[in-house]
Amino acid sequence: MTTISIHPTAIVDEGAQIGERSRVWHWVHVCGQARIGSGCSLGQNVFVGNDVVIGDNVKIQNNVSVYDAVTLEDDVFCGPSMVFTNVYNPRSAVERKNEYRRTLVRKGATLGANCTIVCGSTVGEYAFVAAGAVINKDVPAYALMAGVPARQIGWMSRHGERLALPLTGDAETICPETGATYKLQNGEVICQPQ
Repeated sequence: MTTISIHPTAIVDEGAQIGERSRVWHWVHVCGQARIGSGCSLGQNVFVGNDVVIGDNVKIQNNVSVYDAVTLEDDVFCGPSMVFTNVYNPRSAVERKNEYRRTLVRKGATLGANCTIVCGSTVGEYAFVAAGAVINKDVPAYALMAGVPARQIGWMSRHGERLALPLTGDAETICPETGATYKLQNGEVICQPQ
């Protein structure tokens, strides 16, 4: 027995794959070749293109378009009205569908409300992109990014807490909520769960 919830106003094209316990809300359009995992939530007015892969437990808030060439791994959060692109230099009169640049959002990352992810970027595991930020290059795992264009201003835990780590050097801290240890070494943060 399936437990997928699809609102009557939603359009799910034939062939789309949607996992168990997923919810598709008002005025959503899921194209026929999209692959969506289990336990996902697609908020009001979400669009999901054909060449899109969405992992398990992904939350996509209202008014987000997930265009072709975007992959969202498990546990990704897409805030309201955030933006993906797939063409770097669009022109209405120039056909560039063969020039799509792939975008990858790794496990557990958060993309804040109204942020923009310029195509061709990878957002690392558990990274946190602040509301309104514009990402135009790869983002390290656990990085806290803010601004236009975005720059790294800190580090975040898996739990979504800011970590007391410098941007560079070697250091260690503990997540105030979970007690997990985070080590900064050679510009990378590594989590050692408790």
